[in-house]
Amino acid sequence: MKKIAAILALSASALGLSAGVSFADYTLNILHFNDWHSRIEGNNKYESTCSADEETKGECIGGAGRLITAIVEERKKLEGQNVLLLNAGDSFQGSLFYTTYKGAVEEEFLNQMKPDAVTLGNHEFDDGETALVPYLDKAKFPVISANVVPNDKSGAAGKIKPSIVVEVGGQKIGIVGAVTNDTPELASPGPNIAIADDVKSITAEVEKLKAQGINKIIAVTHIGYNRERDVIAKIPGIDVVVGGHSHTLLSNTDPKAAGPYPTMVDNPDGYKVPVVQAASYSKYLGEFKVVFDDNGIVKEASGAPIYLDKSITPDPAVLARIKELGAPIEALKNKQVAETTKAIDGSRENCRARECEMGDLVSDAILDRVKGQGVEIAISNGGGLRASIDQGTVTMGEVLTVLPFQNTLATFKISGKDLVAGLENGLSQIEDGAGRFPQVAGLRYAFDKSVAPNAGRVKSVEVMENGAWTPISPDKQYLIATNNYVRQGGDGYKVFADKATDAYDYGPGLEQVVADYLGAHGPYTPKLDGRITEMAATTAAAEPAKPAEPAKPAENAPAATQAPATEAAKPAETAPANSEPAMPALPSGSSDIAGTPPAVPAETAPAAPAAEPAKPAETAPATPAAEPAQATPAEAKPAETSHVIAAGDTYWDLAKKAYGDATKWKLISEANKDYRPRRLPLGATLTIPPAAK
Repeated sequence: MKKIAAILALSASALGLSAGVSFADYTLNILHFNDWHSRIEGNNKYESTCSADEETKGECIGGAGRLITAIVEERKKLEGQNVLLLNAGDSFQGSLFYTTYKGAVEEEFLNQMKPDAVTLGNHEFDDGETALVPYLDKAKFPVISANVVPNDKSGAAGKIKPSIVVEVGGQKIGIVGAVTNDTPELASPGPNIAIADDVKSITAEVEKLKAQGINKIIAVTHIGYNRERDVIAKIPGIDVVVGGHSHTLLSNTDPKAAGPYPTMVDNPDGYKVPVVQAASYSKYLGEFKVVFDDNGIVKEASGAPIYLDKSITPDPAVLARIKELGAPIEALKNKQVAETTKAIDGSRENCRARECEMGDLVSDAILDRVKGQGVEIAISNGGGLRASIDQGTVTMGEVLTVLPFQNTLATFKISGKDLVAGLENGLSQIEDGAGRFPQVAGLRYAFDKSVAPNAGRVKSVEVMENGAWTPISPDKQYLIATNNYVRQGGDGYKVFADKATDAYDYGPGLEQVVADYLGAHGPYTPKLDGRITEMAATTAAAEPAKPAEPAKPAENAPAATQAPATEAAKPAETAPANSEPAMPALPSGSSDIAGTPPAVPAETAPAAPAAEPAKPAETAPATPAAEPAQATPAEAKPAETSHVIAAGDTYWDLAKKAYGDATKWKLISEANKDYRPRRLPLGATLTIPPAAK
């Protein structure tokens, strides 16, 4: 109503005054970027890490060096004018720099950029408070989010502001932040950080700012373009929305853009609100100019995102620092694992909407890893695939860039009807490019996205049985392989968490599973085989099974995949981050686990492996012990002991050391339920119980 009154007053004064009462306009230049995703080094055209050869050829885009150069240059051009630099979240997760340093590198360069405000993205919570709290402690910039609410037990308490007021050119600007509502589902904020409703939280903060006399308010949000445009921009009192989360390119010249830059939205109070995003991975620096009248109403907004290609020279000092920081991970990055005959497409726009080459590769690799154990189907969430792979030599670094989340292979049983319900969830947010889109192996399905979400988009589902495609049986129990995140209900797959039986986190990291598969099938040639088909809206097809209890959609925009909230990381108070980053090792023990896979029978729950590890099935099938769960420990410990977690530790290795039998790792896991087996926090203390009697 404030804005409406101001508009009416302005109109009346314009009509009633014949001589020159002049209202002072205020011009604000906004620089912004979002969804950096730890792209410290530049990107190539496939959004993989740029090689030295590609850099020499001028084929690289973005990276910290170019981003910092662009910010410095634009500030210099705008010297003497009113300028803000804003970041809309998800600086974490997406490269080996995050895997190794857990946010410290991103923060170092953000501190150098000197942003005026940074909001939190869902990926800032991927490692719970272990990575978040050190980031907050060392940030030399305001971190804002109105709907992130830590309690008194959280290490983040008092370190995240709902909003700030900055003075630029004599004018006070309110800036309010928010993160996507489904952050608990997409990441691991932990038990001491709540995520409140975005609209209610922003609205409450806007009212507080207005009460202070602030009439120019910017929302810096990590919520996704569709909701930022359709909902956030329509909150009364919001004047500008600088967004993120959906990796959306807006442009007035690029035909691939999702909309104009800025996108002008009608607020119910009768004024226009510019909405912007700047794609992702530091490929663009957004820049636009907003002209406010004296009442804080946007009169006009214009600008264009700056493409950070070879025309931008990377800052030499930044490049030197990147080289220094990258030294510990070069050996891992450069390990050659396979060859490809052509590039493997893992692009966001394909893998979150249709069958894609990377989705086929990862799903095939998962299914291949558990062949011979009765597993029939593999499902991968498209949001877990973070990059493409170039033609030629494939390095472990490239595989880790595609699969940076340290997810592990997992299996479970579920009925055909509940599996279809899971597929319905996966197809429920195609329009938003959500990460839940199901890539598959051992299964093929057809869908119609013109149908309302969770109302029968799945039109047919067939399973490969005895070499032939067979319609899925609603009542039959199927043994499924996926990643631990999806198995535990992540990305909206709640039906898998609620309805599955015989769930087992099998062990190997997905990056190792895929690297091994590529190596065994080299040179690898990517191809699509029609396992996923989009049907025309008018096509009628049999629907063999309707979802019994479709999972309710929780996402509002695409999100990256990471550890589920149901098993959150230990807060930093009890699991401090490693103060001296070391080279990330391949998942320790994964090769042993791969060589001695626990049996997963088709009719019963997964049996614990025998005390003597079995040889790989191809050469010498394992012979199960009579009572594998009661295998005699090699050397029982008389009393409980403790162990401080160091880099590379796994329960598998610790069990082998403590009991002389690696297969007893579950004893340690059961005694340390606050910790996730594949996410052991460095520096935390584990309880090592005595061996079972």
